[in-house]
Amino acid sequence: MALDRKLAPNDLRAFWMPFTANRQFKSAPRMLVAAKDMYYTSADGRQVLDVTAGLWCCNAGHCRPKITEAIQQQAAEMDYAPAFQMGHPAAFELANRLVDIAPDGMDHVFFTNSGSESVDTALKIAIAYHRARGEGTRTRLIGRERGYHGVGFGGISVGGIVNNRKFFGSLLNGVDHLPHTHLPENAMTKGQPEHGANLADELERIVALHGAETIAAVIVEPMAGSTGVLLPPKGYLEKLRAITKKHGILLIFDEVITGFGRLGSAFAAQHFGVTPDMMTTAKGLTNGVIPMGAVLATAEIHDAFMSGPPNVIELFHGYTYSGNPIASAAGIATLATYREEGLFERAAELAPYWEQAIHSLKDHPHVIDIRNMGLIGAVELEPIEGQPTKRAFDIFVKAFEAGIMIRTTGDIIAMSPPLIISKAQIDDLIGKLGDVLKAAA
Repeated sequence: MALDRKLAPNDLRAFWMPFTANRQFKSAPRMLVAAKDMYYTSADGRQVLDVTAGLWCCNAGHCRPKITEAIQQQAAEMDYAPAFQMGHPAAFELANRLVDIAPDGMDHVFFTNSGSESVDTALKIAIAYHRARGEGTRTRLIGRERGYHGVGFGGISVGGIVNNRKFFGSLLNGVDHLPHTHLPENAMTKGQPEHGANLADELERIVALHGAETIAAVIVEPMAGSTGVLLPPKGYLEKLRAITKKHGILLIFDEVITGFGRLGSAFAAQHFGVTPDMMTTAKGLTNGVIPMGAVLATAEIHDAFMSGPPNVIELFHGYTYSGNPIASAAGIATLATYREEGLFERAAELAPYWEQAIHSLKDHPHVIDIRNMGLIGAVELEPIEGQPTKRAFDIFVKAFEAGIMIRTTGDIIAMSPPLIISKAQIDDLIGKLGDVLKAAA
């Protein structure tokens, strides 16, 4: 690609951009043309600090040598291999390495291509699992208000972000939602909030309404990310686990964001000490370099399908690119990078410094809440009356101009930097964001 085309595309009309205000963007494009470690390079040559790990996915930073080399070597050796009735070594190796770092009992891996596909896969497995065990009446699914589980029809059905749902019809039948855990009494909490564990008891009401024999699974993000970083109250996840076990309901953790070191452990399940029956992953699995996702499941779930004649397909589900060779190579190299550089441990060590830094913004104009855990945080802003989302979006644009790339959802600024961020870079981020908040007042 010629340099001039790389810096300035000749026509922006054809690309219908996802989750983007297309008209606003195309009137004043924000183009990224290169990336390395903690920084993007903008089309006008500026270094922009990546405070969002791309889209919650580049946990090891950008253009890391081991990952780049693994992709190049695999592409030259074998670009593609079918996953239906055939295999290749890298997919099996990656599955084994995932099991090695997963919570005890997560023994099997089903590969997908994204978090959205991981969620739909886990929901299908949950329903099919109960059918395989002779409990075919268990088809109902339970999500949570303000939950984000990707953009497939299954994911938006159990998800609870209104704008992700309301334009797309009636969605799946037989879906209920737990209340979200964002309570005003927890404002400005550092880490896990004190109030709200009782919200898990709402599951008992749903069970009483429909009967446990109709419910297949409950899916929640252990820490809700895309909706604006909502943390689970102390004891909340433990209650969900106890209630689901009591009624024979599967518990699915959506770890697409929280997986791979974001909270200082390989997975949030380990951070909170609560092990579900399945976990969905993607994003940090390949450091965002190439699309890939995975569902991790217990042996009990996997083995329920392993019956009948050995030549018969046990689960009629899969994707053309499940366990793609190049994605598998990227995943193996990504896990090696995390391990060799101690990035999960680094996130845990930096978490207290990050917490102190982000909460230093609490007295800035229009800040009404700050939430944090691990290397993730949110600054919630008071909305402009009659113009929801505008204040945060204006901050996003000004922040990019100031050299930091944040993410906004509603009037919430969300931050989740690569795990390689330094204390000096945290200081730089907070200083610039503070200046932008003051200037916008």
